[in-house]
Amino acid sequence: MKILIVDDEEMIRAVLREYIEFEGHEAFEAQDGMEAVKMCREQNFDVILMDVMMPKLDGFSAVKEIRKFSQTPVIMLSARSEEYDKLFGFEIGSDDYVTKPFSPKEVMARIHAVTKRTAGTSPVQKRDFYEFEGLKIDIVGRNVYVDGERAELTPKEYELLFYFVENEGIALTRERLLNQVWGYDFYGDDRTVDTHVKMLRGNLKEYRKFIVTLRGLGYKFET
Repeated sequence: MKILIVDDEEMIRAVLREYIEFEGHEAFEAQDGMEAVKMCREQNFDVILMDVMMPKLDGFSAVKEIRKFSQTPVIMLSARSEEYDKLFGFEIGSDDYVTKPFSPKEVMARIHAVTKRTAGTSPVQKRDFYEFEGLKIDIVGRNVYVDGERAELTPKEYELLFYFVENEGIALTRERLLNQVWGYDFYGDDRTVDTHVKMLRGNLKEYRKFIVTLRGLGYKFET
């Protein structure tokens, strides 16, 4: 597995590289967001560890650029623990968010969780296309259209919506959604699910009505 470490602190890069290589993976380094974007254009990586606060080009801006041509899983690394920063990270397309100081072992666990989810272990692939009134969902093409206009969803919003439609009419607990969409090793809580459902509903506009809240339990996709 090829993992790109993007951080302006040499010591953090060194520690992460040591753990990554110890587990038998390849580690690559970038000192800032601009270098990271350049490297991602030149070669493919399996996971990107992206610091937020960096010179030249910050992590958020780098992820925005990378998402224009790549869907490589991104785990944000940041000393900023405010909810706003985490939400913004998810909105621009990151897959996970780790707050500094962190344990290298925890970062490795998150890497494994992210790669497991993107390796095709999700049960979502039963049908190629779904249509519910003005909501059209192209599973294979990973496109969602709301009244003819393409909705710009984050990778995690796509996965969440696909899982919902594949389990139409079934009550889904927050724990089940965390397990199936985020992975069993995800270090998070129920608020992660609620945050992404809120973002997804906003992008679906009037068709948010299909995602029904089950009080005290979770959600259900119902048409």
